[in-house]
Amino acid sequence: MYGEERRQAILGRARDEGRVEVAALAGAFDVTYETVRRDLTLLERQGVLRRVHGGAIPIERLGFEPALPQRDTVMTEEKERIAEAALAELPEEGTVLLDAGSTTRRLAERLPADRELTVVTNSLPIAAAVSARPNLTPLLIGGQVRPRTQAAVGPWAARLLEQTYVDVGFIATNGVSAERGLTTPDTSEAETKRLMVRAARRTVLLADRTKVGNDQFARFADLADVDCLITDGGLDRGVADELEAAGPRVVLA
Repeated sequence: MYGEERRQAILGRARDEGRVEVAALAGAFDVTYETVRRDLTLLERQGVLRRVHGGAIPIERLGFEPALPQRDTVMTEEKERIAEAALAELPEEGTVLLDAGSTTRRLAERLPADRELTVVTNSLPIAAAVSARPNLTPLLIGGQVRPRTQAAVGPWAARLLEQTYVDVGFIATNGVSAERGLTTPDTSEAETKRLMVRAARRTVLLADRTKVGNDQFARFADLADVDCLITDGGLDRGVADELEAAGPRVVLA
């Protein structure tokens, strides 16, 4: 395969999967890591990829927040495994908070029937899923609903969260890195997430590997604020170690 053909294949994979990693590309195209890094650098200079730690992401992801139905079709198997692993972080009883997101919704659908839990959420889809379960008590945070994420945000949501304290908060993010912490594109959503982290005795971050290194506009927490990060097993172990050194216990699902 010629270099230009390989680079176009790399770009296509990045757009399909949301992220590409140096090690995986080297194996797939039977070339050295240095060759892949040069390819990624050339693609970055062309303005179609952005280099991140261990790989690259397509430039169209930057500054663009996909709607919930779009996010729900990406990394589905990985999100299922993350949600399953998150069950181990649930309390036997008490109150949990579920942030809006496609992975947290999968966790909501798996909440066990043998536990009496109060579930606080700002997500309309999660509230609907929880309300059908007789052993769960849903509490819906009110506020302005963002159509893109179906999440309630703004001053009403902030006032309630400032008076809330839960046993475990399960938080979603658009980006996470050891350098920038947890980030998201929208400032109102960032403020709501910041208050969610503050309202939780323990914070569990649910984020597949496409979020790692994909820093966004608005920062809402440091990795030191997170007790546990659950991601998928496709994340490079070295990157996982860097994240863990910044604070949270990292679980590869």
